[in-house]
Amino acid sequence: MKQNTKETMTKLSVNINKIATLRNARGGNFPNIVEFAEDIQSYGSQGITIHPRPDERHIRYQDARDLKPIITTEFNIEGNPIHKFIDLVLFVKPHQVTLVPDSVDAITSNSGWDTIKNQDFLKEVISEFKRNKIRTSIFIDTDAKLIEAAAKAGADRVELYTEEFATQYSLGNRKAVKPYTDSAKLAHELGLGVNAGHDLSLDNILFFSQKVPFLDEVSIGHALITESLYFGLENVINQYLYKLSLK
Repeated sequence: MKQNTKETMTKLSVNINKIATLRNARGGNFPNIVEFAEDIQSYGSQGITIHPRPDERHIRYQDARDLKPIITTEFNIEGNPIHKFIDLVLFVKPHQVTLVPDSVDAITSNSGWDTIKNQDFLKEVISEFKRNKIRTSIFIDTDAKLIEAAAKAGADRVELYTEEFATQYSLGNRKAVKPYTDSAKLAHELGLGVNAGHDLSLDNILFFSQKVPFLDEVSIGHALITESLYFGLENVINQYLYKLSLK
């Protein structure tokens, strides 16, 4: 039931946090984040995603500033909208900011926003980004009420948190995609764009993209970089692009 046409093919944004983790393990500037982003774009990726955290344990705030001039596709900055993060986004002015409610000590993002409880806060943050012409996406679970509240908060898009799908898919449970299918349909009805991310991989991306309609963009980092250790970065990016192009 793939509903995207070739003209509206789901875009691939590559999260390069893991490249920064490798760089930081030895200090210095190797591998070079900017050079990697340039290569990733030249291999066909339609976007670059980074997720700076307050402790800068992988992507650093300066990386966001350094990357801005060389992004020829789409720049997506993810993070919890604390003051330091908001200031960074307003300075860099990426194409998209994805709001993620991760705690300071989170190893990785592990939940979506409670857009009902945080409605007023999200409205304020989103309105500031929209005044600066930055598209805003909210990282969210598949609860219909939360998606409705995201629309009321003024979000442009939602990013569906796909860990549960990926876990269940690996166990052979193909029905686990249904909440994402339903959520994407609802988001589209509410005028929201639909992104997705977290634990998507070469193993599950084709099935997911074919079952989830109106999918604008997927953001993939950990799996893509890991797969590249085996198959090569350019090859892996092109495998994703090919699978996302299939109906």
